[in-house]
Amino acid sequence: MKPRIAIPVPHSGLPEYSERALPQYERAVELAGGEPVRIALNQTPAQVMKTIERCDGVLLPGSSADVDPAKYDQARNPKTADADKKRDTVDELLLQDAYNMRKPILGICYGMQTLNVYRTGSLLQDIESPVNHRAGKTVPVAHSVEVDAKSKLAEIIGGEKIISVNSSHHQSADAIGDGLRIVARCPDDGIIEAVEGTSPDHFVLAVQWHPERSVDLDEPSRRIFRALVEAAKSRHKTLAGEFESV
Repeated sequence: MKPRIAIPVPHSGLPEYSERALPQYERAVELAGGEPVRIALNQTPAQVMKTIERCDGVLLPGSSADVDPAKYDQARNPKTADADKKRDTVDELLLQDAYNMRKPILGICYGMQTLNVYRTGSLLQDIESPVNHRAGKTVPVAHSVEVDAKSKLAEIIGGEKIISVNSSHHQSADAIGDGLRIVARCPDDGIIEAVEGTSPDHFVLAVQWHPERSVDLDEPSRRIFRALVEAAKSRHKTLAGEFESV
């Protein structure tokens, strides 16, 4: 059985954006050997939990929304976009379940930001930098990222210390949340580009760029999704073994 990866619909109020963006994440999971499971945002918490309890991992995708700065005790910057309360609720349910059940987590762009805030971190609400972090999907390579050589991320992508990435964001992680550590930055301005969990028995990784857009172009992107699916597969086997031994 393929490991099931829960993916929330990117935005509750922009169906065209969601239907354009979501299939890229689903395809990336499928290419890595997983089964994507869409999590609709118009469900009750009980309905969401019923679906995700049968999933083996979580992928938090990007969004055109911004996290409500009140969640990390800041006043709203005028450049901060409106929050998506329905997406926030589903993300929090997914993260709560994943941390309680030690399910693998991969956050991408907005997904990295919501993960960091969930873990009591904060965000830089609008990046001011000569680096074009807002480049968008039409720019396949926006800037480089320097990866911590001792990180799990470096191991996943094959030991590369500098990688080229796309970029579509105006916010980033600032203060890092509990149980997370910085594992990649943009070398030109220091913007945080990736974090990972500090618990060796729980796969938690989040990147600020969009590897789902580049799975056909480079191996590091493919390896990120394979790492999520393999971690989910391993967790599923361990859990099945525990039930069988009861």
